[in-house]
Order: sequence, then structure tokens, then C-alpha cells
Amino acid sequence: MKVLLISLNAKYIHTNLAIRYLESYCRNREDIDIEISEFTINDNLQSILGEIYKKRANILAFSCYIWNIEESMKIVRMIKKIQPGIKIVLGGPEVTFYGTRWMNRAKEIDYIVKGEGEISFYELLEEIKFGGENLHEIEGIIYRQQDKIIENKDRAPLKELDSVPFPYPEDLSDYENKIIYYESSRGCPFHCQYCLSSTTGGVSFFSLSRVKEELKTFINAKVKQVKFVDRTFNCDKKRTKELLRYLIAQGGDTNFHFEVAADLIDQEMLDIFKEAPVGLFQLEIGIQSTYAPTLEAIRRKNDLSKIEYVVNRIHSYKNIHQHLDLIAGLPYESYECFKKSFNDVYALKPDMLQLGFLKILKGSGIEVDNEKYGYQYTPYPPYEVLLNDHISYEEILKLKAIEDLVEKYSNAHIFDYTIDYLIQHHYQSPFDFFEDFAIYWEEKDLYRQFHSQKYLYKILLDYCKSIFGDFSIIHELLKFDYLLTHKGPLPEFFIENIIENKKEKSFEFLKHGKNIEKYLPEYINNTPKEIYKNVHFELFDREILQLLKIKKGLLPTEELILMFHFPKEPREINQKSLYDWVNL
Repeated sequence: MKVLLISLNAKYIHTNLAIRYLESYCRNREDIDIEISEFTINDNLQSILGEIYKKRANILAFSCYIWNIEESMKIVRMIKKIQPGIKIVLGGPEVTFYGTRWMNRAKEIDYIVKGEGEISFYELLEEIKFGGENLHEIEGIIYRQQDKIIENKDRAPLKELDSVPFPYPEDLSDYENKIIYYESSRGCPFHCQYCLSSTTGGVSFFSLSRVKEELKTFINAKVKQVKFVDRTFNCDKKRTKELLRYLIAQGGDTNFHFEVAADLIDQEMLDIFKEAPVGLFQLEIGIQSTYAPTLEAIRRKNDLSKIEYVVNRIHSYKNIHQHLDLIAGLPYESYECFKKSFNDVYALKPDMLQLGFLKILKGSGIEVDNEKYGYQYTPYPPYEVLLNDHISYEEILKLKAIEDLVEKYSNAHIFDYTIDYLIQHHYQSPFDFFEDFAIYWEEKDLYRQFHSQKYLYKILLDYCKSIFGDFSIIHELLKFDYLLTHKGPLPEFFIENIIENKKEKSFEFLKHGKNIEKYLPEYINNTPKEIYKNVHFELFDREILQLLKIKKGLLPTEELILMFHFPKEPREINQKSLYDWVNL
């Protein structure tokens, strides 16, 4: 009996952890030939269909989430037309709740596996293999019996997670350019009403010895990133500290991404984070809202002062990338209330501010109580909020426009000095800037076009020209931002301050060993010609340098030359070019 586990991932770099657990649990079982096939939601459906057909499987099992359920069902319907006798199994969070509705809606579905699937899926395969007369004995499945749909009782969560084999192969060479998803625990201690993890009840852990061994496997294979899917990685402080210390001791180039609760991070954990090598850890902290009635409604207890302290401390270490999350459309949070939440989180200067929009997930507390808050949301996946009693659709549209600019301009960290200056000198708050900038984008019909990263500088420059009479300071700041993050000549829309005989003076400067030793020690063995390709000299006046708080000695002249150069090895998170003021 041949079984094909199928996932349509959101991106090529993603991997599906769930089907790997199923494959590992059913691997080497008698008379079961099981295989994984992964695609993306952007792949041509006919091509996916053809690849699946060529496998000649008896059973197709689809891993279903809000981002892939619709495309997966298109494949299911087509394959059933070609192979009517093939068995279709669905599993995953999108079909775990209201599974009978899916079975009623789509006659092509033969079985649904609910919740934690390893044991249920294996028992289902065994039962199909022997004729399927005892399906009623398998916990955690939904199946058809003649013209009826039968839903068996739920299966209790696994008590011994170590009984589930390691989901990845010994040879990890195929994962070189992909994200490895990994879990050291299942479940969540919290009960956030927008999240399905609140329905699992409690947390269970893989043994520390096993987790360490598996993480060592990833490090040895030089995997680029391991993304933990643990809902709250640091819910057990003692265990978390031991794992963090272990990863620091191992070294290596692998980055580890954790979702953590900031208010569970104590001083000892902060001290551990401080010792971590640059780029080893990446933290995602879900704040979601700072509005008290909203936090109460979603049953989320945020110690905002503690979160602020922790985020600021970690930010000061300059070795860990921090993502802070906000969700728009939560209960009771109006547009004005969300504005405050946005400003509160923006003030923490995250490396990435992720502004998401509420999804009314099937089975979540908010889905059960959605009428209480007046929710209207898309009737198809991803069930995204359109409006509720406290925020209108028009306001949601405004926030979507703002979210796009936050992603392009703030999260990219290539406009930091300019945006900070604009907010401090021309706007009452960060939200006000992005709101006004979004209006400009709408007026110029910029959202409907693709723009290169370089062109984003021109758009911001043109926006400032249209708003401010004298934008010379902004022009120079934007040019400074550009040189911090880009090599090569300035784009034509920047006005370059003339340095007479610039090339000759530059080569003369780079010929002197003392200059290289002082400013560019990494290039001590390179020729002036080689070094020149990696540096840029630009003239700035004293007002700009003072505004940028460049205080490397006195500023004896009205204009000074800055030399920009990129280090060969990054020294901190979000490494930009280094700069020094020099005399040519």
C-alpha cells in the first residue's frame, strides 16, 4: 500500500513539519510504503496534479492550513476525477474543527484525522490495509460509513512525545536553503482567544537529552535557520536556560528562532542572551495590543512594563534580532486605540514590527463569540476580519496601507535616520507619519506598482519635497541612510556634494598604510584599487553630522568627508556600513 503525504507550502523555503512526523512514525511499518511530496501554493495546479498522479499512490494525505486548504481541495477534486478509487485523507488545524462540515461539503474526502495525528493516522492506515471494518475503534478520526459521516471521539494528547521518531533524515543536504521547523514541546500554557493553541490544554515536552541531540544534528549539518514552532518556548524557565546555554556552547552558524513571552524572561535569562554570539538567536514576542479592555477580552495578560524592560535590554546587546507582533481587529480596539498600541510597540524599536490582521480561526474562542463583537470576516480562508463593532472596513484598509509601508520602510532598516528625524521633527507620533505617508501613496497610485528598493528612496524624497518647503536636511539624511546600506555610486536622484579631484585624492589616501591600519584594518593586505571598490567618500556639512550625533572628535570645518565601508564580517545584528570622517 503506497501512501503519499502532501503539503502545499506558502513558500519554497518552508518545510512542513507535520507530514514529516507522520512519515517518521509510519516509516518501516509492514506493507506501508510512505513518501512525502511538497509543493507551494504558487505552483501550477496542473503540474502538481501530474506529479501526484505519477506517484501511483493508493492513499493521498493532505496537510491542511488556512493558507493552502483551497488549493489543496482543488487538487483533491481533480485527482478523484482521474482516480475515483483513491483514498483521500485530510489533516491539520483547518479541518480539525468542524470536520464533518468539510466531509458534507466535499464528497471526495474519505477521512479526516483530527488534532495530533501520529497514532490516529497510523491506525487508520492499518485499518484500511485490513479492510476498514473497525474504523469505529480509532480515536481522532472522521470517516464515511455508507451514506453517513461518523466522527469518533477525540484522541488524548500524547504523554510520551519521545515515542515519535525524529522527523528529519540523517542527510540534511536537501535543506541547505530551507527553513527547518522544529518543536521541543507541544501545547501552550496560555488561553489567548484568537489562537487554536488555547484549545490543547497544557504543555508536554520532548526530553532534553533528545532535543539537545537533534539540535546538534542541525548545527553539524550547517542548517541556516531552525524555527521552533513551540507556542511559548520559554514557558519552562529552567529548561529554556539549559537549552540556550547548550546552543551557545555548541557554536556554529545556525540561527535559532523562538517565540517567547517577554514577561517570563528573568535577569538570569537576560544574562544568557547577552552572552550569545551575534545572530545565534532570533526572538518573536507577541504583544498583540496594549489596550487593557482588548487584552482582557482575549484573555491575554501582558506585563507591559516588564516587556518594555526586557525588549530594551536585549536591544542594547545588539546581538539578537527581535520581532514584535501586533494584531489589528481584536475585540474593543478601535482605530484610535490601535494607534496607541502601534506607537507603544514602535517606541521599543523592534528589528521587525509585524502588523498582522485578525483571522477568525475555526474553533478559537473569538470564532465562538464572534457575534458578540459584531465581526464580519471573509467566508473563506484565511477568514480575515473585515470589520467589527469597534473598527470599520475603511479603517482596516487604512491599516493595511500602513502595514505595507512599515514593511517596506521600517522593517527594512534602510531609512532609519530619515524616518526618526521626520517623526521627531514633523509628526506627533510614528503612526501619524505612516498614516500620512500612506495617503500620499494612495494619491499617487503607488500601491498598484512594483518599486525597486532604490526607488523607494526617491518616493520618500518626493513625498518630503511635496510636504516641506526646505527639505535639504532630509535629502542629506536620506543620502546618509542610503550609503549606510548600499555599495556603489549614488542614484541620480540624489545630489552629490562635489569633492574636487575625488578619485585621485581617494587613491592617495588609500595608498598610505597608516590610513588603512587606522580605518580599514580588514583590508591591510589589499591594494588601493581593491579597497576603492569597497569604500565610498561623501561630503556632508557639519549641521548634518551634528544631527546624526557623530562625535568623533571636534568638527573643525563647515564640511567634512565621511568614508563608508562594509566590514567583511558582521559585528552586530542589522550590520550596516561603518563610517569615519577623514581628510582627503
